[in-house]
Amino acid sequence: MTGARPCAAEERRSRERGSCGGAAAEAAAGGMDGARGAGRALAALLLAASVLSAALLAPGGSPEHGAEAAPPRADLDKKRHVELKMDQALLLIHNELHGTNLTVYWNSERCYHCSFQVLVNVSWSGKPGKPSIAAVAVSTQHGSILQLNDTVEEKEVCRLEYKFGEFGNYSLLVKHVHNGVNEIACDVVVNKNPIDSNLPVCVAFLIGVAIIIAVSFLRFLLSLDDFHNWISKAINSRETDRLINSELGSPSRADSLGGDTQPGGWCPPASPPRLRCVDTFRGIALILMVFVNYGGGKYWYFKHSSWNGLTVADLVFPWFVFIMGSSIFLSMTSILQRGCSKLKLMGKIGWRSFLLICIGMFIVNPNYCLGPLSWDKVRIPGVLQRLGVTYFVVAVLELIFAKPVPESCASERSCFSLRDIIFSWPQWLFILMLESIWLGLTFFLPVPGCPTGYLGPGGIGDLGKYPNCTGGAAGYIDRLLLGDDHIYQHPSSAVLYHTEVAYDPEGILGTINSIVMAFLGVQAGKILLYYKDQTKDILIRFTAWCCFLGLISIALTKISENEGFIPINKNLWSISYVTTLSSFAFFILLILYTIVDVKGLWTGTPFFYPGMNSILVYVGHEVFENYFPFQWKLGDNQSHKEHLTQNIVASALWVLIAYILYKKKVFWKI
Repeated sequence: MTGARPCAAEERRSRERGSCGGAAAEAAAGGMDGARGAGRALAALLLAASVLSAALLAPGGSPEHGAEAAPPRADLDKKRHVELKMDQALLLIHNELHGTNLTVYWNSERCYHCSFQVLVNVSWSGKPGKPSIAAVAVSTQHGSILQLNDTVEEKEVCRLEYKFGEFGNYSLLVKHVHNGVNEIACDVVVNKNPIDSNLPVCVAFLIGVAIIIAVSFLRFLLSLDDFHNWISKAINSRETDRLINSELGSPSRADSLGGDTQPGGWCPPASPPRLRCVDTFRGIALILMVFVNYGGGKYWYFKHSSWNGLTVADLVFPWFVFIMGSSIFLSMTSILQRGCSKLKLMGKIGWRSFLLICIGMFIVNPNYCLGPLSWDKVRIPGVLQRLGVTYFVVAVLELIFAKPVPESCASERSCFSLRDIIFSWPQWLFILMLESIWLGLTFFLPVPGCPTGYLGPGGIGDLGKYPNCTGGAAGYIDRLLLGDDHIYQHPSSAVLYHTEVAYDPEGILGTINSIVMAFLGVQAGKILLYYKDQTKDILIRFTAWCCFLGLISIALTKISENEGFIPINKNLWSISYVTTLSSFAFFILLILYTIVDVKGLWTGTPFFYPGMNSILVYVGHEVFENYFPFQWKLGDNQSHKEHLTQNIVASALWVLIAYILYKKKVFWKI
């Protein structure tokens, strides 16, 4: 997620987040649990060892790897003058045109309607038959568009598109072709083959699949009676001792960083059965968030999109907001059913929102990179700040219009298929009004110096016509109400579009659509509760919502990254972004509900554990990002392989920490 990231991440972005007999009987019955615990421990050790060894041994980490042909001596001489970094290749431009000076322009194929940028000037050597050579580093993240112009006449000589490979060595030969027609040819020749920088990701993925297969096979063995009895006998005596000690030992550690399970001690303790699919989904989103915030191996698809489109990093925050909405309804309904007054619950909602905003502003604020936090430079919006505001609005909305959840009524005439929507018509009316405000401000608010309804990135986008219009109305509102110094200074749009104005992806206007996203999560929670024990009805409604929201996205985007009415855009939190990610969320929840809660094919391990302690894991991974063992000095800082290893290990450690805290019943609740 873009936003509240400590110093290291901020610097990276600026350069380019009973009785004895009874005890024995219990021990025998607990043999299976012990075996499963042993299986989890074995799987964890195997995962750590496999990921480390594979990531460290996989090829594709440094420029020395890769097959190499023998380049000309002049090429080698030129290579010494360019030091390649990650996601770069060496391009040697040979100007063989007699008496012609060339200007080489570059653009990325992902940069929509962008003006070309000067890459290098290649003058004529002045000696017939001897080409002049210029060496430059070119990006390998996306395809490149090169245009060569005659410097004097400003006339296009040739244009080509090419996808360079990381740490490759290429020559661009510009020369006359004598085939009866006086033409100029621009040909790319590979002097040194690039490395496969995506190979470590493939290896890590295959190892993950192997681990899943191994753990599944281990669970199958544990389900066999003979194997189970053998394991039980092996650990029977140890389990008996443990149970006896637990009966005579200290009380359970139900206390935690955030207190017990009751909200602030104001309402009776809760004991409703939890839907593991909800916590599992939250954990998946959270661990993905940790991984991409830690760098995601420095791969572009694990970073946020520069403007329109989706990457893996763009998925996680909306999913977290969605599942937060589901949790709001499920927990609030449980609390109200236990007799807690709405007034007390309102106080708890306000206090929790206030704490989230304060933690975001004063603990994980990225402006600490500039020194002690100063009110002159403090960033006001942020990830936790948006979560706090979104939580407050959605929770208060549900609390005001809360109604008793109808009991299962499969045989009653009063039951109808849309009761989860009809019973919430006041909330839906409010949400539609909010969305109307977003649409009205986005498309009709006059922005000085910018076209009304502008949704572009500014900078060099739109051929550089609106360089200071980044985000249109969304950016204008933030700069007007908060000031340039109090919003994010290094937006992802600066990478490709070379924007120079501050823009905050967690700004004011986008918060409206995060509220919409959370309310769609509330709708998922209502389906789970209104139709409990009616699996078929739940699955039908999840499927219907998935398809309905997907069709809205298709209509808004015209199945295009840039040509739709409202493109998918994480920076703007456009409504198409919300409908698309919500469609995905309903689909994922449908799958998780089926295999975790209905069929019991998966317990949600290991993602269930961080999902149960999400605030602690999120704040902890931000605060301790620069500390060992989450980060260490790399042997080759320009290696995807080493960064990927580090980021996988750091993410796995937070899963392990969440597991240990879960076993010790330590939860941070605010």
